[in-house]
Order: sequence, then structure tokens, then C-alpha cells
Amino acid sequence: MPTVDPQPGDAARPTSLSQRVVDGVTARIRSGELTPGSKVPPEPALMREYGVSRSVVREAVSRLQANGLVHTRHGVGSFVLATQAENPLAAQAQADLKVRQKLAMLELRMSLEADAAALAAQRRTPEQLAAMEAALADFDRQHSIGEGTAEADFRFHELLAQATGNEYFVLVLRSLSGATIPRSAGRPQRRPTAPRPARFGEPSPQLRSNKDITAQEHRAVLDAVRRGDPALARAAMYMHLTNSRDRMQAAGGS
Repeated sequence: MPTVDPQPGDAARPTSLSQRVVDGVTARIRSGELTPGSKVPPEPALMREYGVSRSVVREAVSRLQANGLVHTRHGVGSFVLATQAENPLAAQAQADLKVRQKLAMLELRMSLEADAAALAAQRRTPEQLAAMEAALADFDRQHSIGEGTAEADFRFHELLAQATGNEYFVLVLRSLSGATIPRSAGRPQRRPTAPRPARFGEPSPQLRSNKDITAQEHRAVLDAVRRGDPALARAAMYMHLTNSRDRMQAAGGS
């Protein structure tokens, strides 16, 4: 998933580009040009049409998926959903939500995903663990080069939900994440004047940005899931989303 961080001016570029793709594809869906069940243009076509990188297109597709507009079949492509207007949670996620509404969505995710993490710790397969590890590696790589991390962030949370073996965790997560997923690299954080050892779920003093903090929190969740420890996985995810809520409040809900 996913967290929300304050946005610096120099990190806005990936967000504005991906939003342009989202707006363009959404308009084509709303106008009927892309009908339910039809295939969204593939990544190379969208890259050429909008003059953006592959990572920007993937972030845009992730948002479209989170908004309940498309469904992606790995290795096949993304397809327009027939029921996007019938899903009130997806419609809510698409709206320009107020801070209170976004925080309410995060509260729901805190309960939902904490339990999902506990179930994933009991049910995950080696292949699912490898996929989650790959998502975190992509998150780190994209952050290190200043690219948007939303696609990798959402993919990690979605893969964890899939590891529960309960499709409804995935469906609800997709409906909610559009409004609360991270949008770009976070701004540097001020270091404490009196460093001390970090407690569970607390960022170490050396972390430089909200994205570094998010990466550490994701890693704590994955480590607990890999160990097969439901209680630890639940606590790690709850702490991650609690911190995400606090970061959202500090950023004014942006």
C-alpha cells in the first residue's frame, strides 16, 4: 500500500505526469470510448501517447485499479471494469476527499489490513513471499532515483491481501487505496537532537524521509509474515498504518 507523505515541489513531477495519464484514461472510460471489458492501451502505447516513462504509466494504472476502474491480469493487460459505478467505496475513493474522509478510510484500512497481515502470515506461499519482496525492492529502487513509489507501494499491500486467500480483502483494499496511497518521494525529515535506540515500529534517527520510514515499516511487516508470526504481523501493519495516518494529518491530508 500504502501511506501519505508531505510533497516537496521538486518531487511533484512523477505525480503530475501519472495523474495526467489517469485523467486521460478515465475520460475515455467515462465517454464510452473504452467500454466495459475492453483492454486499456498497453504500456508502450500509453508511454508514447503521454510522453512518460514506464514507471509513470504503472503508477497511473495502479491508481486506476485502486479507483475501481480497471482490473489488471498479469502478463495479459488491464481491462475496464463493468461495475465501477456500482461500487460506492470505489466512487468514494475517486472523489476529491476531505481530510476527515481520508482519515476515516485509513482507520478502516488499519483494522482491515492488520487482520489481513495476520492471515497472510499463516497462509502465504513461498511464491507470494518472493513477489512481496520484489515489490519492496521496486519501492526502494524507485525512491532512490526520485520516481513515484505509488505502484510498488500499492502492489505490496495488494499482494499481502492476496496472500490471505480471501478475495474480499483484495476487493475492499482496491476500493480504498486510491485516496490514501503515497504519491511521490517524501521530503527530508529533521533528525532528533538526542538519538536513542528505536522502539518497535519507530523510525531510527538515521532515516532521511517519509519514504525511508515507509520502507522500514513495510520491511517489518514482511519480516513478520515471513516468520509466520500472526501477532507480530498484525502489530507491524497496524503500526505502519497508524504512522501513515499521523503523516497524513501532519501533511494536512494531501
